[in-house]
Amino acid sequence: MQKLPIGIQTFSKIRQDDYIYIDKTKEAYELISNYNYTFLARPRRFGKSLFLDTLHNIFEGHKELFEGLYIYEKWDWDTTYPVIKISWDGNLQTTDNLQRVAYDMLKTNQERLGIGCEDNENLSVCFLQLIRETYKKYNQRVVILIDEYDRAILDTIDNLEQSKLNREFIKGMYSVMKGADAYIKFVFLTGVSKFSKASIFSGLNMLNDISLNNKFGNICGYTQADIESDFLPYLDGVDLERVKAWYNGYNFLKDSVYNPFDMLQFIDNNHKFSNYWFATGTPTFLIKLIEKNHYFLPKLSNITVSEQILESFDIENIDFEVILYQAGYLTIDRMIEKQRGGIEYKLKLPNREVKNSLNDVLIDFLTNQTSEKLRFQDSIYDALIDGELEQFKNALESMFAHIPYSNYTKNNLPQYEGFYASVIYVYLQSLGLDIIGEDVTNLGRINLTVKIENKIYILEFKVGNENALAQIKAKNYAQKYSNDGKTIYLVGINFDENKRNVSGFEWERAE
Repeated sequence: MQKLPIGIQTFSKIRQDDYIYIDKTKEAYELISNYNYTFLARPRRFGKSLFLDTLHNIFEGHKELFEGLYIYEKWDWDTTYPVIKISWDGNLQTTDNLQRVAYDMLKTNQERLGIGCEDNENLSVCFLQLIRETYKKYNQRVVILIDEYDRAILDTIDNLEQSKLNREFIKGMYSVMKGADAYIKFVFLTGVSKFSKASIFSGLNMLNDISLNNKFGNICGYTQADIESDFLPYLDGVDLERVKAWYNGYNFLKDSVYNPFDMLQFIDNNHKFSNYWFATGTPTFLIKLIEKNHYFLPKLSNITVSEQILESFDIENIDFEVILYQAGYLTIDRMIEKQRGGIEYKLKLPNREVKNSLNDVLIDFLTNQTSEKLRFQDSIYDALIDGELEQFKNALESMFAHIPYSNYTKNNLPQYEGFYASVIYVYLQSLGLDIIGEDVTNLGRINLTVKIENKIYILEFKVGNENALAQIKAKNYAQKYSNDGKTIYLVGINFDENKRNVSGFEWERAE
């Protein structure tokens, strides 16, 4: 069998050294045949860098590397183009470091192309000179490939002032492409986030965002067909449905795809199910956003956003749902065409890996109960599946009683009913249950709806003395599920912010 390309982003090495390669040259051919300035956003470790390097080899005319692939008989290999490749690697935490990385990148391209810059101090001017002089030397328009265009901003996003400085620096570099259009054949940028054109690409109105163009929905990632053909010999004896539940689920408006990093690690680790992708990044910034904005976590199970929101991102006004989507913790469930015009997207947690891992992080943040989490999970699950509401109440009381005092005093979250609802939500979500947060009815929104086997639980939370169960009944929340043929439980839960625990628990079965 062919070797697994773990950690390899160099197309020539994969092709020459007999590593498995999933053919993405059909998408590459479609892209370079029909577009000039393009941008692609995908989560980290999703294969963006390999695709960019594939383009690099196509434009430089390395025909021998593409034998047997879709593009081999279609591309004009006799015409080659000089390539400027920019990859933002290294420490970008300070302006000096960012300038040093940019200088090294430009110097590397100068040496590879045999071009010199008259002004190596002004990096934007040097970049423009590099484009012009490359065009003159090779008598051919230039291809510019930029990998992780946004890394200088995202690496400093918890330091707003530095992030702004980094943004202005790279904006100055990217903007020179506008004045060099006559010398440019093709531009391709990859990144995690889509920043607004005004904030990064001033003047580049011709930039085409293909991130949600369904023709390129499979441009990165492995499809189910890839798993059941190219990877099948590597998965002998494996339950493919379980693999799918763990690692598939990402949707960019074409097929549902697997994260390549996960699949390669899963095979290499003798089919051990683990949170390979999630473990490579720590969502500390997300935790800070939750704490700062008192985010109601049950909303994560029922998010609908506009097309405009997913297409724009600004560091001064960060939308929690958008950054979750762009970072890969949420993905598209389905596209909704509104009757009055326009498009919305229903988002979801993509798979079991992300659900388990993200909720583990959130449980630790909200409750600091890493060592006792399994005990509470078991108690809550058993109570709900058996319809034992008194047991459910006891499990919640015990769980809240074990939240360390320091977790309450380090912030003011416990003053909000969203805190208590969020704690319960992350525990339920970590159990893999079917959950709807802020479940819309004709008379209001249910805090939390939980479905498990033949039971539906309608949960309402209140901090203080307002009767939570009375609200469920007054607004007839159960009517929404009256024809489902399942037993419906109405559960009103009150919390006392001083006792920091359940202060009232009432329930009844819906008639």
